[in-house]
Amino acid sequence: MGPARWLALSSLLALGALLEGRLVGEGDAGFGECDQFFYAETPPAGLAAEGHVKICQRSEGTQRFATLYSTRDRIPVYSAFRAPRLAPGGTEQRWLVEPQIDDPDSNLEEVINEADAITSVKNLGGKQALNTDYLDSDYQGGQLYPFSLSSDFHTATFTLTNAVPMTLSFQERWYMNLNSLMDRALTPQCGGGDDLYILTGAVPSDHNVKDKVTIPEFVWLAACCAVPGGGWAMGFVKHTRDSDVIEDVMVKELEKLLPFNPQLFQNNCGEKEQDTEKMKKILEMVNQVQDEERTVRSKETSSPLSSTKSKKSALLPPEASEERSSFLGKLIGFIATPFIKLFQLICYLVIGILKSIVYFLWYVTKQVINGIESCLYRLGLATISYFLAIGEELASIPWKVLKVIAKIIRAILRILCCLLKAVCRILGIPVRVLVDVATFPVYTMGAVPVVCKDIAMGLGGTISLLFDTAFGTMGGLFQVIFSVCKRIGYKVTFDNSGDL
Repeated sequence: MGPARWLALSSLLALGALLEGRLVGEGDAGFGECDQFFYAETPPAGLAAEGHVKICQRSEGTQRFATLYSTRDRIPVYSAFRAPRLAPGGTEQRWLVEPQIDDPDSNLEEVINEADAITSVKNLGGKQALNTDYLDSDYQGGQLYPFSLSSDFHTATFTLTNAVPMTLSFQERWYMNLNSLMDRALTPQCGGGDDLYILTGAVPSDHNVKDKVTIPEFVWLAACCAVPGGGWAMGFVKHTRDSDVIEDVMVKELEKLLPFNPQLFQNNCGEKEQDTEKMKKILEMVNQVQDEERTVRSKETSSPLSSTKSKKSALLPPEASEERSSFLGKLIGFIATPFIKLFQLICYLVIGILKSIVYFLWYVTKQVINGIESCLYRLGLATISYFLAIGEELASIPWKVLKVIAKIIRAILRILCCLLKAVCRILGIPVRVLVDVATFPVYTMGAVPVVCKDIAMGLGGTISLLFDTAFGTMGGLFQVIFSVCKRIGYKVTFDNSGDL
């Protein structure tokens, strides 16, 4: 395709986006008016690639759902829609095509019937699948966004950009899974579904139908409930092998299974505020859906009648299937019903016993695993503590070595100081002796006057002592004699006065 044609395509896509929002320009981050079908109005990040076309699916002037379509594989990468659904009713299969995918110059702004597009759309089927691609094959177009979940299942969901190759049995179980999950698990746990956002997609395999339409390896569903304070996110995977049942996975695990490891919901659908109790209730219902699917599968493999009936009733509502049932089929069904019920009872018992055994083994295994984890945890803590202690000791070795070296240096300095003092004292002895000898005569001559003075003072003191002794003795005697005489005279006087 030349530059002029690409320019015309870009102009037409931009004009179409402004007018009706059918095909979204490659430079646009979202899906235009169809951003309302995504959580936080943000499409999945990481899934868009070369050859992918963004489609805002419209019908009768209203946005119905959004699709990312692969023109290389000719199947949708995913379809996004909101959960509310109306009461199902009859529908006519009229597969529609997107005119602007094959013919960018087309002025048709909405999906049309393939029969009408043959004469009005150029290069029809060049980039998208057609009904003729499924003829004479074991596959037929299966909707990622089923008509039974849509409020507009008469038109929009039957576009071939919303279909992937599916076998009849797989398609029937896929629709049953989606209806059961939506009615019994997802919508009841999300306030009736007003805040429930759904993504359904397909991962291509290496096989295709007539070397044109790629057969998916598995289909998937991701649900995001945006109820404030009570939201949740869940994922589901169903492989195209007929024996596999739908599997429940966490959204993060589902993202790892998809190409390019995308992020399906912004901020993982409010991961920090998700309600785990509601998720547990959803998983309980999912287990019931899985058990029912296994039962239906066992019936199909054991009853040729039910297998034939399922092939005839694919993509048709129950009313149409009942009208097509023959009288012979009803009679055979009436006769086979007791055996089917008996077989069903046996299956339920076997499944119940197997489930109990599996649950018991799972409980024992879980306890063993928890014990091993506890032991490993304690062993890990002990190992970490051991290595931390060793690390602390190793880290303290340099500091201890420095302290020892400092003490050794200090001891050496003390020894040197002691040696220096000793040397100084030893060297100081002769000097003192010489000084004392030299000063001896001086000290001797200087001591003679002092000695003489001391002798004179001693002699004077002795003489003074003698005089003091003599005078003291004489004074004492005179005092005694005076005292005696005084007593004698006093007595004589007293006696004379008595005589008078």
